Amino acid sequence: MDILLVGGLLLVIMMVLLSGGVWIAMTLAICGWVGQAFFTDTQPGKNLFSAFWESNASWELAALPLFIWMGEILFRTKLSEEMFEGLRPWLNRVPGRLMHTTILGCGIFGSVSGSSAATCATISKVALPELLKRGYSEKLALGSLATAGTLGILIPPSITMVVYAVAADASIIRIFLAGFLPGILLMMLFSGYIMWWSLRHPDQVPAADPPTTFIEKIKLSRSLIPCAALIVFVCWVLIAGYATATECAAYGVVGALALAAWSRSLTWSNFWEGLMGTTRSSCMIMFILAGAAFLTKTMAFTGIPRELAEWVNAMHLSPLALIGVLTVVYLILGTALDGISMIVLTSAVVLPMIQKAGFDLIWFGIFIILLVEIAEVTPPVGFNLFVLQNMTGKDSNTIARAAMPFFACLVVCIVLVTVFPQIVTILPDMVMGVDQ
Repeated sequence: MDILLVGGLLLVIMMVLLSGGVWIAMTLAICGWVGQAFFTDTQPGKNLFSAFWESNASWELAALPLFIWMGEILFRTKLSEEMFEGLRPWLNRVPGRLMHTTILGCGIFGSVSGSSAATCATISKVALPELLKRGYSEKLALGSLATAGTLGILIPPSITMVVYAVAADASIIRIFLAGFLPGILLMMLFSGYIMWWSLRHPDQVPAADPPTTFIEKIKLSRSLIPCAALIVFVCWVLIAGYATATECAAYGVVGALALAAWSRSLTWSNFWEGLMGTTRSSCMIMFILAGAAFLTKTMAFTGIPRELAEWVNAMHLSPLALIGVLTVVYLILGTALDGISMIVLTSAVVLPMIQKAGFDLIWFGIFIILLVEIAEVTPPVGFNLFVLQNMTGKDSNTIARAAMPFFACLVVCIVLVTVFPQIVTILPDMVMGVDQ
């Protein structure tokens, strides 16, 4: 059977199972099992156990439940409410007001966690209840959280960036530096859309508070200082090299517990509820990761990603046409694979094509990471859609529709870095030199 036909069949099975209400992780695992059992000579049972173990037996993954626990503590002890109250006077005159905290929070937290799932889950836990309580648009909040959560893999440090640097034999530091300006650009695009939407729908944004002086703003923001200090500390110890991402997550949990105890809002009840909430969210995400890992093995055994890449190579396209076709190919792969798998399974064929066409490998690294971000919010296997679906009970297609305007912002960002590659290359060239 034609290999692309196999891919289409697996995609149809996935859509049928998801629409029938089958658990997301089980759907991914079933598709992986069908692919291996009927279209390869390998043993699906053995690969199932190895995929589940390999996907979760990771020291780096230990940061995920810790960061989620940090968000649970901030949410359940009312520290998040104090944080929003402290931000309110500073964003009072900005169109969209507190809605911008989703973008800012995901950007800052993404630089600490390096994980799209952890960023989306943690900021959603903290921000979504507060925004809804204050009367902000649920659709806008869900869309911004789904897409801004992807900043976790664009703003350094990022596990996906490390994987690409190893695959491309490129400098990890240069890749990290290259991600900063596109990350800031994407945050500006997201916030710009929120401002535009808010000006067009003033009736769906809470009314502004009375004007306050600078001194009054400082007084109203006193409750913001503890949480801000915790975030700055966690970022600083990571950037300064004093701790790994996992250790930073542990510091964040200890700091959040200390702040909650200091503010006398920590009780045995909300401590236990936060712990159980963390367990449920972490198990959900890790179960989905395991199912995705098994499906990735199926893709590797069937050779679908390599077949697509070799098909593109055989077309002998011009440089810009090559980029256009690769964009389509990676978007297709993003409907069934996670970002790291997309890079690993195609790099052996794609990277030589990119070098031959004269593109900078550092630039292409950021380009492909932006495509991975789009994959995170693309049905049927948009990982951030799954995270929000399990956290809010909303259907993933509903969340995907809410994310469409922000999806367009991602596309605009890709176009801008393609037309103006200096957005990616200028910072690493300035810091490390052009020839390094």
